[in-house]
Amino acid sequence: MLKKLRTIFLITGLFIVIFSVSASADYAQIPVSIGQTKITGYLVEEKTMVPLVAFTQAMDKTSYVSSSSGDVVTIKTRGITVSASDKGYYVEANGRCFYTDVYCRYINGALYVPIRAVARAYDAKVLWNDASRSVVIEDKGGVCAAADEVYWDGAVLWLSRIIYAESRGEPLLGKIAVGNVVMNRVDSALFPNTIYGVIFDRKYGVQFTPIATGTIYNNSNAECIRAAKMVLEGTTVNDGVLYFLNPKIATNSWIQKNRTFAFAIGNHWFYY
Repeated sequence: MLKKLRTIFLITGLFIVIFSVSASADYAQIPVSIGQTKITGYLVEEKTMVPLVAFTQAMDKTSYVSSSSGDVVTIKTRGITVSASDKGYYVEANGRCFYTDVYCRYINGALYVPIRAVARAYDAKVLWNDASRSVVIEDKGGVCAAADEVYWDGAVLWLSRIIYAESRGEPLLGKIAVGNVVMNRVDSALFPNTIYGVIFDRKYGVQFTPIATGTIYNNSNAECIRAAKMVLEGTTVNDGVLYFLNPKIATNSWIQKNRTFAFAIGNHWFYY
């Protein structure tokens, strides 16, 4: 029996080694310099990705993993918390949330994240050298401003609630696009100039069904809160869309008859 177990462990270990090598072999290596420290990044879907733990420790030697629960790795560094999740499209830092374009993933047993997103946690510059295909981090020893310094009062609360009420079952980009509609209206002369004003606008009748049904007052979930923060950070699917609907359940065809179709994400159609 013992011999069998040893054989199983040997085969399992060999499989892990082969998988790790093949995982990294799929990506081009990108040297990353942080002061005198060098780490290896990989080019994934045209994005340079770095190991989260190694990068934070190179930025701050006192950095440490405070928790690694499920898919989420959380690190304490320079007095703030930085976290990312396997298959997640974000890096969270100091209460803020930065969209990553490509999802974070494990490579060779380490969680890799897009370098530009994690560098924002330190308010550091990412300098790409096209000739050498390498990266230098320009670090001044800081951290990003805290969420309460960046997001104005009530912004995350109401934006995340409308995203949750309208699109909690939609993919992340669909949630972001709903948030974009609200922010695009804030910027438009046709609508009120605050998030709260846009959501509760009744100039031409109730603009969003959750206002009429009362579901706008339901608490949001973690992903919708992250989507709201990403939108407030400037993440956008489209700067011009002002309307959206679910054609399967819409009871009013005014948008379809009077506005220009832009694109569809999940169950929602978006219009200019």
